[in-house]
Amino acid sequence: MKKLAIPFLIFSLAAIIGHWGALKLTPTVIMGKAMHQMNDKGMPFHRFVPSQRITPQTQTVVRPSPDLAYSICLYDFSIIDVPLEIHAGFWKDYGSISFFDEHTNNFATVRIDAKVSKILLSPHGMALPSNRKNGMQYIETPTPRGLILIRRLAPTSQAYDRVSQLANTDKCQPMFDL
Repeated sequence: MKKLAIPFLIFSLAAIIGHWGALKLTPTVIMGKAMHQMNDKGMPFHRFVPSQRITPQTQTVVRPSPDLAYSICLYDFSIIDVPLEIHAGFWKDYGSISFFDEHTNNFATVRIDAKVSKILLSPHGMALPSNRKNGMQYIETPTPRGLILIRRLAPTSQAYDRVSQLANTDKCQPMFDL
């Protein structure tokens, strides 16, 4: 019985460390790979890029909603040292802006309505401007890299076309005029 105790402890410790490591590292590896692939396919940092309308032929993830129009902005504060100004044009139906860190955590979601005009996204610890603008919401990201996702309800081709025009006014850009 004593002969089995040490191998059992080693196995148990290895299983616990392996399980913990997989839970901690897998989301970061997945997000890093996804961001790298998007950037390699021409998606720039710090700019919203509208996606194609979701159909069975265009879907690249398992279950995207065909009733939503998406825009994505990759951000990386290791290559800029100022906050990002985020603006999503108002859409009369459902619309939201979701912020994801480099570990796939959704750390903030804001409903797009007539009251939300601009959002200032900054990395943890960055000094924010003292002359804060009215109507501007401030969000701090827990990690230097991640992505921002705008979702708008567009269940028909006509609604999707209108959202596509509106998406051209969305902003995700460094805010140099602090």
